[in-house]
Amino acid sequence: MAMTKAEMASHRGEYQLLMAKVRSAQQEGLYSDAVKLALLSWEHIDGMMQHARKYEDREFGSIDAIDVVLKYAPLLFDFQSLRALETLLKNERRIERDTSENLTDNLATARALMWDAHRLWDHLEQHPDARQDELRTMLGGDQDRWRSLAEAWDKMCLVRRTPEANSYRLTLCTHLDEVVAAKCCSCGTVAKAPKATFLENLTCAACGNMSVFVILCNAVATDTKE
Repeated sequence: MAMTKAEMASHRGEYQLLMAKVRSAQQEGLYSDAVKLALLSWEHIDGMMQHARKYEDREFGSIDAIDVVLKYAPLLFDFQSLRALETLLKNERRIERDTSENLTDNLATARALMWDAHRLWDHLEQHPDARQDELRTMLGGDQDRWRSLAEAWDKMCLVRRTPEANSYRLTLCTHLDEVVAAKCCSCGTVAKAPKATFLENLTCAACGNMSVFVILCNAVATDTKE
């Protein structure tokens, strides 16, 4: 729909504000929240793009708010967000028309990744402490894809990768009695306790504030072990 310059600028501002919140959620390891915030920004994409093309001489390869959903929704088994993206692309055809990437193809790729992620998660539930270098033998397909999924879940604190003999043991981190480290959002103090402890706001022993504690992610390995 046609918009005035002021309307375009308003959409641009709202989009940028929400995307700042998306980046903050990502930095805090709140990936599900990042996806939800990205979805809220979608109603502003068209106006933001119109403003950028008309007044900033800007072209788009892709859209950050869409890329966030394509990246994290498959890893979180978030079917609904991918379905919402399909609806967006059908109803707002100008979005895909004015980006150089094929967003419909990217959506199909994300859905395929989600099904592979589901297969891997099921395997890890059935085989605790599975070896990463045996995934291709057990599941078929591409070892690099399985390793990439394991690394992504490690970063998201969903899987622990423990080094072992040039590879890793993979363990799901969803058990609520598992002891984890979490950071107080008020003062930054790191505390350790069973994961279930941090599902509610706590009084921080260091600063005395009632605070949200953010569960910290494991460090991501940078080598090329299988």
